[in-house]
Amino acid sequence: MTDLFTPIDIGAVHAPNRILMAPLTRARAGEAHIANAMMAEHYAQRASAGLLIAEATMVTAGNSAFWKEPGIHSDEQVAGWKLVTDAVHAAGGRIFLQIWHGGRATHPLLNDGQQPVAPSALAIANEEVHTPQGKQPYVLPRALSDDEIPGIVAGFRQAAVYAKAAGFDGVEVHGANGYLLDQFLRDGSNQRTGPYGGSRENRARLLFDVLSAVSEVWGSDRVGLRLSPLNSFNDMRDSDPVGLVTWLAEQLNAFKLAYLHLMRADFYGKQHGDVVKPVRAHYKGLLIGNMGYTPDEATLAVQSGQLDAVAFGTAFLANPDLPARIQAKAPLNAPNPATFYSAGPEGYNDYPTLGA
Repeated sequence: MTDLFTPIDIGAVHAPNRILMAPLTRARAGEAHIANAMMAEHYAQRASAGLLIAEATMVTAGNSAFWKEPGIHSDEQVAGWKLVTDAVHAAGGRIFLQIWHGGRATHPLLNDGQQPVAPSALAIANEEVHTPQGKQPYVLPRALSDDEIPGIVAGFRQAAVYAKAAGFDGVEVHGANGYLLDQFLRDGSNQRTGPYGGSRENRARLLFDVLSAVSEVWGSDRVGLRLSPLNSFNDMRDSDPVGLVTWLAEQLNAFKLAYLHLMRADFYGKQHGDVVKPVRAHYKGLLIGNMGYTPDEATLAVQSGQLDAVAFGTAFLANPDLPARIQAKAPLNAPNPATFYSAGPEGYNDYPTLGA
């Protein structure tokens, strides 16, 4: 019977198990947004994952949403990430880079005064962003003009080129959690007209253009996509999230991606619905589930064929040897939220392994 420890081909990458590490922003790259030796140690510690998906990484300058998150838009950033990929490969692991544009979730205090861009001039409400001046409300973004959008696609394409130079095994396009591509997808944040607004086909146009451009660089069998149709984080909503993701699942078959990474729920519990069943029914490729899966629930999801693999977030954050712990049915370390976004190795590289 297929279970979490049955090997699987994730596109062109052979994985020894189906326990993946979800992308987790940890803000350890410093103000220059350059990956470093501390990050290399962190990912190498977790190299027993079937696949590591590295954290959200800026495709272009001027789009910081977390202050000290990494980028992949300069030679220095490529060199920093090369430390990480070399360490992961030396430890026997496989690693994709999540490439990302923050859109309206960025802030001028993080980006030399630049106003954020978005599909429509609608600010994120009722949430705040961490800045060097403490938590601040989000500002009103500027709506992108139609003729600026090819430049966004080009930024993702160049980031994919840089990711290949940095030694990654592939890339995951971040189409989730209220960042730019998700902002275009959902009608609560995309209220524009023209070729990128209105119908589902138009709202998905930017995402599909990005997937095509990135696949030209990598080959589609080394490109994944993350979606979060229900998640209201970053003040997101859609009038028909289940209908939208069901339609997307059907359309995405044409791209022959390495995988589709589906976040099944809402961080805040505001929006509800079953998105896993309709995506499984309509998407013919490899489906990865994410958000709150216990090891037992993940095992059942894979055994039943509901999912092909499961990506664990905070469980992998606190348990660098998560596959070994799951296989041994051992207790898991509890994560410490106070160190999720702090500066040093505490709560980052010092979680004990089972042997310790």
